[in-house]
Amino acid sequence: MSSATPTPTRVRRLPVVGALRLGRPSDVWFKPALSVVAAVAPPSLLLVALGRLDLAAYTMAGSLCALYAHHRPYAARAKVLAWVVLGMLGGLAVALVTASLTRNAVVLVTVGALLAAVQKAVCDATRVGPPAHVILTFVSSATLFVPQTLGQVPGHLALAAAAGAWAWLVGMAPAPLRPHGPERRATAQALHTAAAYAETARGGEESAGARSAAYAAVHAAWQTLLAARNRPSTTRRALERLVVRAEVALAAPADTDPARLRAWADAVRGSGRVPRTGDPRRDEGSLGERDELVGVAAERAVAPRPLWSRLGPLAPLAVRTALGCALAGYVSLALGADRPYWALVTAASLYRANLTLTWSRAVQRVVGNLVGVLLFAAVTPVARLGPLALVLCILACNFGAEALIGRNYWLGSVCVTPLALLVTELPGYQPTGELVTDRVVDTLVGALVGFAAALAVTDRRAGRRVERALTAVDRARERAARLAAGPASTPAALEAARRGLAAAVVDLRATADAAAGEWWQRALPQERVVLAEQAAHRTLAATVRRQGLLPDPGTTSTQTHTEDTSP
Repeated sequence: MSSATPTPTRVRRLPVVGALRLGRPSDVWFKPALSVVAAVAPPSLLLVALGRLDLAAYTMAGSLCALYAHHRPYAARAKVLAWVVLGMLGGLAVALVTASLTRNAVVLVTVGALLAAVQKAVCDATRVGPPAHVILTFVSSATLFVPQTLGQVPGHLALAAAAGAWAWLVGMAPAPLRPHGPERRATAQALHTAAAYAETARGGEESAGARSAAYAAVHAAWQTLLAARNRPSTTRRALERLVVRAEVALAAPADTDPARLRAWADAVRGSGRVPRTGDPRRDEGSLGERDELVGVAAERAVAPRPLWSRLGPLAPLAVRTALGCALAGYVSLALGADRPYWALVTAASLYRANLTLTWSRAVQRVVGNLVGVLLFAAVTPVARLGPLALVLCILACNFGAEALIGRNYWLGSVCVTPLALLVTELPGYQPTGELVTDRVVDTLVGALVGFAAALAVTDRRAGRRVERALTAVDRARERAARLAAGPASTPAALEAARRGLAAAVVDLRATADAAAGEWWQRALPQERVVLAEQAAHRTLAATVRRQGLLPDPGTTSTQTHTEDTSP
């Protein structure tokens, strides 16, 4: 371990303008946008035809499950969507039973806050997002304040379950057409970011941010490919070889041809044949090429960590969520609000990995909601033309929210806010001015009280997690260096060591970034983090060369383009 002296950590300035800056839309923004419309429309239109639009809130709870798991392979998506539907039904059941047993607003807010904390912790531990816990919290919190009887609960749950089953079918519908679509997209993204990093590094302008982004994209691609633990297909093995090439490019950017990586990425995005990646020095399918995936097979065989072990580090975040949501709801009640769950959900939506990110989300939420209430006031005359018009407006807001939220959270909130307000009108129309006023007040209350709770409950274990991540990188680096220097090291051991070191570097950067945005903690060893990353990257390059994954010196770029990159 490096003996570099720890340097004090400054608290980052709280951004305002930067928090509202628009980014590039996701490559697949249209998938969740179209999926949620396809999931919400049939149940809602059927209820319009039956004259029971007042029940649409329950079917919409199940339909919103179609927003989840679009980045996962279809085999894994099937399981994740099923668990999301069950989780939604569980939270809904608790809310409906509680609402049928008591009308005490303080009790309802308390139950809503506890549900929000559980949903936040479980979603973060299982990495089920986006949209993570926010949709589940909105569903359970809103139904807490809808009058119920115990006799109505089974019927309402049945409606949500039927809509959830339909959402599952919508989420799985593309599988027959593009069975490896999610894996292809993740692989293409890894290749593109690796090419961008290699280009800057070869030009002498190496950026730590570009390197971290490239490592994160490659790590995400591996997570996507490994999520499907069934027997790997020929296509998936070919994609795994491409991700290996992206990983090699990060370890040795000077020996990488960025144009070749981009050509592979463009071919992978299509639906045709995945390009070959065999080294020009050896025949396709040789033992040397198969050795690349020995570590992949070994990692696929490892069982994931149990859920309870992943929940422990999330305790401060869960306490923040419970406290902030409860206080926001109580303050809203004290101000005479009829819908304190709006303040509760606003607070729940704020909490992210650290205080700096939580502040940014608070700014985004407030700005988006304030603009959104103006949009609601504009569309209300159209929505009140009849039940069909109301449903069409809800569908338009659903589509707009998912289409825009990838560019910035506040932009998506501009559509989410009128959506939430229109849902309150499903049982019957309400005064527009009262709805707008209540929503603005509850948004401000939820943001202010929620952020105050985040200030009160800090994550003092963030520094210890950085130390553990540093130790993990040092151990992984020492193991990889020892194997790279050993003449008798097996290909499987080398590949496993390289993959383990790359994953440790990604985890160190994510842990350090999260800790740097936290307040009221001891100084972080930022210099040691940088030195550990640099040493790890040198070891990764040595391991790659030892594995023989680089072309011989003097191999021209024209040779590398002779491989098949056609779809």
